Amino acid sequence: MDGVMKRAMPMRLLTVGKKRSRGTQLLVEEYKEKLGYYCDFEDTLIRSNPKLTSDVKVQVEAEDAAMMQQLKPEDFVVVLDENGKDVISEQIADLIGDAGNTGSSRLTFCIGGPYGLGVQVRQRADATIRLSSLVLNHQVALIVLMEQLYSMAWTVYRQKFARLFTGYYMLQVVSKKGLVQPYQGTYAICK
Repeated sequence: MDGVMKRAMPMRLLTVGKKRSRGTQLLVEEYKEKLGYYCDFEDTLIRSNPKLTSDVKVQVEAEDAAMMQQLKPEDFVVVLDENGKDVISEQIADLIGDAGNTGSSRLTFCIGGPYGLGVQVRQRADATIRLSSLVLNHQVALIVLMEQLYSMAWTVYRQKFARLFTGYYMLQVVSKKGLVQPYQGTYAICK
């Protein structure tokens, strides 16, 4: 490794819905800013029920088509679905860290509308996860996902940082009793 920290794979969030509440949008903007230190991050809101129909099937199909237009062949697509795989935070970190090894150029997370995601997006998914066994409002799910992405992007970044210093002295901390102990945190120093 050349000692220069590289930014993580760009991330994109595709959500289907109406205009977000002011509070939700403020939190999304805050997390976008935080994520911007680690990777390029794009947030795209796809209008719910673009055909203004009362037929749920037609609505989901229209939202599905709109989302498929936003996806590129080189995207690594992660679908959030209530029937997806239960994941813990570390598995999200692994997903973020491993997505770059697939040849994909962008990590895209998809959250469907009030009636879920359509067939095309589900089939296009490289991974299908769920954030909780609880039923979450779409805006709550969005904030939970943003928090996880930020926390896990930091974890992945920290792991890459630690690898830069493999073979060097690790920082040691002197305890109150005068014992020297390896620091269990994220900092490292060179020889």
